[in-house]
Amino acid sequence: MKRMFLLFSHKLTASQEADAKDSLEVGEFVYLDQELQKVWSNVPPNLSDLKEYLEPIVEFLKSSLRSGDVVLVQGDFGATCYMARVVKELGGVAVYATTKRDVVEIKVGDKIEKKSIFEHVMFRKYI
Repeated sequence: MKRMFLLFSHKLTASQEADAKDSLEVGEFVYLDQELQKVWSNVPPNLSDLKEYLEPIVEFLKSSLRSGDVVLVQGDFGATCYMARVVKELGGVAVYATTKRDVVEIKVGDKIEKKSIFEHVMFRKYI
């Protein structure tokens, strides 16, 4: 059974877990430990090159990823692009979640507030 590693700053929703099990045949979800999660969720905006910064995550994947495992990669654009390529080089399948957004307008007194509601649609492979 495939595993899904999560390079992602949130917890998966129940519908995302169900979709991963159904469409990607995922049997286990692997969240980053606290230290690696801090690295992924706090990419410094002032670094011109992220390779060294992301090395702990690359090493984790090198030691843990099996061919065919899935990695959900979403976050900082540069880090995401780099890690999607690394995952593919390691024999994994890099994916991202797609969503549908509905906007609801709510009248509050003389003001209109907009609320965006995001709903999971599917996982898409990076090409």
